[in-house]
Amino acid sequence: QVQLVESGGGSVQPGGSLRLSCAASGSVFKTMCMAWFRQAPGTEREAVARGFLGGGDTYYADSVKGRFTISREKVNNTLFLQMDMLKPEDTAMYYCAAGGNGCYSGSWNPADYAYWGQGTQVTVSS
Repeated sequence: QVQLVESGGGSVQPGGSLRLSCAASGSVFKTMCMAWFRQAPGTEREAVARGFLGGGDTYYADSVKGRFTISREKVNNTLFLQMDMLKPEDTAMYYCAAGGNGCYSGSWNPADYAYWGQGTQVTVSS
């Protein structure tokens, strides 16, 4: 089992920045796939970014490419999502996901990720 705890959400004006954190604990391993998803009210859960906890290539949804960046703090098994140039359409609950075969298969399907955090709210509004 893997436990995931997100933090760092909040309210920000358009053009601003936020940094989300996802701390993983339990049966964590460096080749574990981790990802960020988001979900706005009335919409389906949408993939944002994914990569392996230990490093390597990262992949981003077209909607956030060039604005969002994944980084890692391997000692503490923490994945970060740096979000810059935020837009009102980025408003959503952001979830951290881990495990499963999403990274290996290149999948953005939430069903391919085994563990989920509780989410952290991001609101972008003027």
